[in-house]
Amino acid sequence: MEPLPLIVDGLALGAIYALASLAFVLILNGVGAVNLAHGDLVTLGGFVAVAIAAWAPSWPGLVFLPAVAVIMALAGFLLAAVIPRRPRRDTADDVAISTFAVGAILAACLTVALGRQPVSGPPLLGRGTIDVFGLGLSRQSLVVILTAAILVPAVHMLLNSTQFGRRLRAAGQDPDLAQALGIHTGRVAAVTFGLGTMMAGIAGMLLADRFQISAGYGLDLLVKSYIAVAIAGWGRAGPAALVALLIALFETAMSAIAPPVVADAVVYAALLVLLAIQPQGLFGPAAQRRA
Repeated sequence: MEPLPLIVDGLALGAIYALASLAFVLILNGVGAVNLAHGDLVTLGGFVAVAIAAWAPSWPGLVFLPAVAVIMALAGFLLAAVIPRRPRRDTADDVAISTFAVGAILAACLTVALGRQPVSGPPLLGRGTIDVFGLGLSRQSLVVILTAAILVPAVHMLLNSTQFGRRLRAAGQDPDLAQALGIHTGRVAAVTFGLGTMMAGIAGMLLADRFQISAGYGLDLLVKSYIAVAIAGWGRAGPAALVALLIALFETAMSAIAPPVVADAVVYAALLVLLAIQPQGLFGPAAQRRA
């Protein structure tokens, strides 16, 4: 395969990983704990897109994107409602264990209802290739990259350049102090889960569009997001997206010469070495509370 199409496909996979990692960071910053249902929510977004597209198979997936976003945001609000949160006494472990249970239930339901056979989602703007310098580049990959190029900076700005972002991080780092300052931490948590789940669902839709989605992909997607956040430094949105992109490019390059399991093993080994040398990640933590 020519290098340029391979790089474009790697960038498309990296864009999806970056969106998934940002959704992970969003909830980590807002709640102060990891969302262990994250990978299964990504796959849920892919299956929601597939289900909606079945009603109008000839329509471009871009038409369904707002519907997927709204449905997944509502799923996030529901998740926030069922997660046990005891005001002023909730802990990161409570949230992590609760989301683990939700993820296990969701994965089981998806497997029973849909099986483990990978499926493809609706292309955002059609399939086929676009000729660039005499090379056929995947139309789907280019659209995925463009979509992520819009959403990633938007989420980064939301976290770092808005009043809501500051309230979100304050609620995640010290909920007691945040409440004392007048921040409604329960409301912030609900909005955080809504936004984070919406982003995860969009990542799942893009994954189903360009590649494939399966009920069994949740754990792998969770691990990739966790690794990107751990390497970048807990709570850092921009670095996490960058690391996720690099992981995807590495996986794509390795796929040309070795089985995927080899790339995974190298990534895990790199994580272990980095954490042994720099336990706080490459850029240090942005949040003090984490699970």
